Amino acid sequence: MAKEEFVTPDILIKEFAPDTSRVEAAEEIKQPLPLWRRLWEKDGVRKCVLICLMALLWQIYAVWLNNSLVLPRFTAIMAAFVETLASGELLSRVYVSLKVLFMGYFGGILMAALLSVFAVGSRIGADLLDTLTSMFNPLPAIALLPLALLWFGLGAPSIIFVLVHAVVWPIALNTLSGFSSVSPTLSLVGRNYGLAGPRYVFRILIPAAFPSIVTGLKIGWAFAWRTLIAAELVFGVSSGSGGLGWFIYEKKNQLETASVFAGLFTVILVGIVFENCVFRTIERKTVYKWGMRS
Repeated sequence: MAKEEFVTPDILIKEFAPDTSRVEAAEEIKQPLPLWRRLWEKDGVRKCVLICLMALLWQIYAVWLNNSLVLPRFTAIMAAFVETLASGELLSRVYVSLKVLFMGYFGGILMAALLSVFAVGSRIGADLLDTLTSMFNPLPAIALLPLALLWFGLGAPSIIFVLVHAVVWPIALNTLSGFSSVSPTLSLVGRNYGLAGPRYVFRILIPAAFPSIVTGLKIGWAFAWRTLIAAELVFGVSSGSGGLGWFIYEKKNQLETASVFAGLFTVILVGIVFENCVFRTIERKTVYKWGMRS
């Protein structure tokens, strides 16, 4: 007869007692991170630290070089930036540049939208867009300045023409790429609901291809902004007032190097503001909200 085994209370207590080591580890995890660690985890804080470090290196090298005509000190650049900003000169130049930029940018968006819709609707349109982009996309927009001068004269219409050329091709290419990558199942669902023509484009293709469209808008914006500054450096005066590029050119002729760098700093600042405040907001409220990007 088998010998019966008895479970003592000590064994039961040992078996069912909570694992205190895991509880202590969980409590350590729950402890909040130090303030400096929480701040360092933010992308904006790390980027600001890097910018401050680069500014410090700039200041040290400029002090060592001791030649304000070649490389002014970072503090002198900031002083010139604040001075021109307070006088209103820099703001008026930025306003002139952005006004021309928006006209060329939205004109390019409209033309790119028409070309993309025509390309997705017919094989001839796709061949036409492919041919045009192969011909004109490698052509720098600034190379069209002589023709713009001959056709439109000296002023805003010439710059708008150049900006449209800079914007239309990257937006059209990205839009068509997004349309081509739409799931065939999704396209079939739209067809089954009787969607065709513009309704099919606006209800199926554009929402599905919106990440590629936003990428094209961002690339087009960058191309337009730097093309505008380059064009204004060449012929930026219209009706007695020029834009930001012409401001940089004037300060260069007056040997005010600190103001030149202040103008370049403004170019960078405007680009950063639009990238983080406009396009990031659009992405956050659309593609990230819809789960199309993580």
